[in-house]
Amino acid sequence: MDYFPTTGTAMKLEYILLGVLLGRPRTGYDLKKFLDAHGRFLRSNTQMSQVYRSLTAMADREWVSYRTESRPGAQDAKIFRVTAEGATVFLDWLTGPYHPPTRFEDPEFGVRLHFAGFLTVDQLLALLDTELEARQRQVAKYRFRDRTEVFEPGVPFDAELAVALNDRMHQYGAAAIDQHIKNLIELRADLLDGRLPVRTPDPDPDRKASTR
Repeated sequence: MDYFPTTGTAMKLEYILLGVLLGRPRTGYDLKKFLDAHGRFLRSNTQMSQVYRSLTAMADREWVSYRTESRPGAQDAKIFRVTAEGATVFLDWLTGPYHPPTRFEDPEFGVRLHFAGFLTVDQLLALLDTELEARQRQVAKYRFRDRTEVFEPGVPFDAELAVALNDRMHQYGAAAIDQHIKNLIELRADLLDGRLPVRTPDPDPDRKASTR
């Protein structure tokens, strides 16, 4: 299948749209409203033209289909839904290998968590473990690195201020990733202890995903 690669690239809009449409069919306008509000932290600054380009590309690949709904006094609306092929593409990405990016703030992990309802508890735990182990290794390797800089500016430059602010930002970053790691550990514990509802495994894992 002609999937969109994600390793080393920005989070692909098509995966987000497929996941949202699997929740329920929507128009392109509905998708844009979702991205502007509820989904604004999954992807920033998505233009209407990008949504429609992606929908067109997905329709060409037969990942989505649509029906036209007449609306008196307004332009007819296309209601998009995910095909069985599109559901397979999305679920293959969601349950496939996750390669943590350098920056833990990058959105892919959050996008995958947003669609956790499509995952089993074992799949979700594997995702959490991958992220957790990557961030713990990152802290161990870089927390106490040598951050000494040698400045030879050719214009007026306050080296003392620059060092002080860089130290402060290092502290902020350390606190942020420590909190991220703490959150991952708490999520993992809540899943294992049954404090979060989880979906039972599919009794027929080879069954192709179906649309609603």
